[in-house]
Amino acid sequence: MKKWLAVGFTVLFLSGCATTPPPVEEYTLARAAMDAAKVVEAARYSPGFWHQADEAYRQAEIFYKDHEYSDAKKEFLKAKQAAEKAENSARLIRQKNGEVL
Repeated sequence: MKKWLAVGFTVLFLSGCATTPPPVEEYTLARAAMDAAKVVEAARYSPGFWHQADEAYRQAEIFYKDHEYSDAKKEFLKAKQAAEKAENSARLIRQKNGEVL
């Protein structure tokens, strides 16, 4: 009986130590969205969305390096969304200006 009790406590203790896995996919997708926004010069044509994306991405990297993966994931998702908005906005503005992309 004592053996099973000890095993039960060990399992509970180890399951409590489980952490959130690193958000590798979110990191990769956010980086890709940032790169795509850079290609269309989003910082120039859509500075508001670009700034939001850049700030969220930088914060996410800090969280990632500090192993605060839950917070990093949220910030990477924010960065991806803002970068996509910046890219789309920049493309639209450039197209209206008659620029070829």
